Amino acid sequence: MGSDDLFKKRREERKRRKHEYRPINTNSFLIVTEGERTEPLYLKGIQKKIKEKMDGRIDVIEIPVIDIHGEGCGTGKLIEVTERIVKEAKILYQNVWVVFDKDDFDDFDVAIQLGKEKGYQVAWSNQSFEYWLYLHFNYSDSALHRYDWNEKLNEIFKQYNLGDGTYRKNYDNIYDLVNVYDGVNSAIRNAKRRMAGFVDERDIPSQYDPGTMVYKLVEDLKRYLDE
Repeated sequence: MGSDDLFKKRREERKRRKHEYRPINTNSFLIVTEGERTEPLYLKGIQKKIKEKMDGRIDVIEIPVIDIHGEGCGTGKLIEVTERIVKEAKILYQNVWVVFDKDDFDDFDVAIQLGKEKGYQVAWSNQSFEYWLYLHFNYSDSALHRYDWNEKLNEIFKQYNLGDGTYRKNYDNIYDLVNVYDGVNSAIRNAKRRMAGFVDERDIPSQYDPGTMVYKLVEDLKRYLDE
């Protein structure tokens, strides 16, 4: 074996050992979203609140690591992207979440199942993340198209004079906007009410319209604000 080949072999071995011995962070979240705007902006709003609360507190043993990736790709592709991020990460995440909507994707149910098989937690919405946002203000079990949920949010933003009076996907402070009147806790209650009849092994997410599991992720993060 030549010296160049030996050097390459040792380099690969060092890289493999480095990958194999990644530290496990027991208080960490990787959140990968289908959308590039609304979902990551909303979740970064929670992330910001947690950081503000934790900074300077001497009684906190370990501040949570929360990494959010807005990928802008479809459901099945999102699982592949998440797998790549997990493999390339410098730490082993304790909690891996994927966030995506049904929209018009045919592989919605398959992607949910595949994500679960890989050990990921799936915060899906049928039809869209906007249904989750609507639950911050009102309960509904009406099966509406995602454009209709956008329109309903338009009405709410105008009614409560939120943002510029129109619902948009690129509000940096979307979390604060929908959290008026304790909106996040209302959304969690409304989502639990809607999903109370959903049984994982029996019901098909694409046929459970409307539906959302985003509340589980938000609850998981929000415990850092409520403790």
